[in-house]
Amino acid sequence: SLTLLDTNLPAEAETELRGFITKRLTKGALFDGMGNVASVGLSIPEYKVGCYYCRFQHENLLEIATLESDVSAPEYVVCFLGGSEKEDTFRLELDKYIQSLKINLDLAQKTLETYVNPYLRSWFENAICPIQRVVQLFQEKLAFLLHAALSYTPVEVKNADERTEKDIGRFLAAASLQGLVQEGTMTSLCIAMTEEQHKSMVVDCSGPQPQLHNTGSNKFCEDWMHAFVNGAEGGNPFLFRQILENFKLKAIQDINNLKRFIRQAEMNHYALFKCYMFLKNCGSGDILLKIVKVEHAEMPEARNVVTVLEEFMRE
Repeated sequence: SLTLLDTNLPAEAETELRGFITKRLTKGALFDGMGNVASVGLSIPEYKVGCYYCRFQHENLLEIATLESDVSAPEYVVCFLGGSEKEDTFRLELDKYIQSLKINLDLAQKTLETYVNPYLRSWFENAICPIQRVVQLFQEKLAFLLHAALSYTPVEVKNADERTEKDIGRFLAAASLQGLVQEGTMTSLCIAMTEEQHKSMVVDCSGPQPQLHNTGSNKFCEDWMHAFVNGAEGGNPFLFRQILENFKLKAIQDINNLKRFIRQAEMNHYALFKCYMFLKNCGSGDILLKIVKVEHAEMPEARNVVTVLEEFMRE
């Protein structure tokens, strides 16, 4: 059975949502800590809405239940409702949002009113809007932030309030290729970028506009910056997230194309020239070359190709 702890839905819609969640629980379709997004028909408003729902157990209570076998730890289901199923693009952020609730949850009435309820009510502002706020804050300087995310350059934020610092961190995490390139490559790139002379990019938020130091950029990041800035007029956070996903997808496509050219260039001098022309024209040759250099470090023939390309690019 489901016991209601908190909602801001009208009673009729809450009953319908409870029925939907009950069916999912009966089917065993809810896994602990992993959210899902589905379309739900509710009478208020009178159209289908997107519903993110996630089941979890309080970690401390789970430990108590494990020690006392006859006690079962209570389970909770959190639901966030939006205008459509676009919440799916933010599912990982919402999973992290629930994780924080899972750690800090205390069902004492005082804590429920002072922490849990406000935390649940601010889900959209805190989990969905950070990318939009970063775009509006940085404007044309967003190209530098995109370049830092793509090149695994450490970013140090100074003189920022807590929300702005978290927003920048979330934007960088969402814009990086983490999970899309090999884990060993990512670690090696992080080490290589940290050891470079400029060490880290500094974002100083002491003034009305952020001041950036030790920055890097390229045509690729500048072109995508314009896509973000042009999209800012509509003010749709889901549009920004889609642009960010397209940005990462294009970067991965370029990396894969370059790898293919390098394999061909191991046996073909014309393919080496194609590699060079691709790096010159893709707009992000500086970053791509660093990524493939790390990935091919243990492959002598490919490493030789990369070394020749580095010389060409320097010239």
